[in-house]
Amino acid sequence: MARAGWHSERVSRRDFDPAALGSQMYPLLNSVVVPRPIAWVTTRSDQGVDNLAPHSYFTISSIEPPVVQFTSVGHKDSLRNAVATGEFVVSLCPEHLQEQVNLTATDFPADTSEYDAVGLTREPSARVAPCRVAESPLALECRVVGTREFGGASTVVFGEVVWVALDEDVLRNGRPDIDLLRPLARLGGNQWSTIGQVSEHRRVPFSELPS
Repeated sequence: MARAGWHSERVSRRDFDPAALGSQMYPLLNSVVVPRPIAWVTTRSDQGVDNLAPHSYFTISSIEPPVVQFTSVGHKDSLRNAVATGEFVVSLCPEHLQEQVNLTATDFPADTSEYDAVGLTREPSARVAPCRVAESPLALECRVVGTREFGGASTVVFGEVVWVALDEDVLRNGRPDIDLLRPLARLGGNQWSTIGQVSEHRRVPFSELPS
């Protein structure tokens, strides 16, 4: 007899050992941890070059203080610049800029700014040196508060949000609206996604659960 709350029928599964998969664990995780929001990270090099790159390993780390994080897989310009200068900006990747977002993932030389290469506009930030993407409706200006390296292949960069800039056009009743933001997300392989159908569900208190 199956235990209460356990699936009673046989489930056919295929098991994977991360140690045996090696580098193939990367595409597997990309395919199952979905959808992933994209941090469009602007940094400025010591030579004053504005670097812009998308990072889909991105989330909130803390509320008080407000901290976000992105992961650099490999030692990319975003990581080097953020560590060297202690600052970065995260701009939202809206649906209508998908081509530009994708092009900023190209491995341009370090002395080439993606802004100029793909035709985006710089907008001055309020509190940090790296600029915002003027065409994006949202910018989070951040100061680096720490990094964490894992195995030499990936480094997580934590940034305290010191300023938020939102276009009024994406606000509804004073709050950013998902249907107006229209953010892109990454899936596995070369797949991307948009918001699609949105539903609302109120969190149910224990006191309201049926006995």
